[in-house]
Amino acid sequence: MTEHIHKTEHEWKTELSEEQFRVCRKKGTERAFTGAYWDKHQEGIYCCACCDTELFASGDKFDSGTGWPSYV
Repeated sequence: MTEHIHKTEHEWKTELSEEQFRVCRKKGTERAFTGAYWDKHQEGIYCCACCDTELFASGDKFDSGTGWPSYV
């Protein structure tokens, strides 16, 4: 398991895009049918933008019709 990462809000803002910061650090969400991954079908392992921990494999993702990626 990954250790907790201790960074200031300023450090996170300089390392993440504005959208990544809002979603990852401020509990935001993307509008349905808009995010970079809602219609992405590239094979591989998807990782956390903050700590690079593996989150899910592309084979676990499916189209639920909601506009957000859904996972098995």
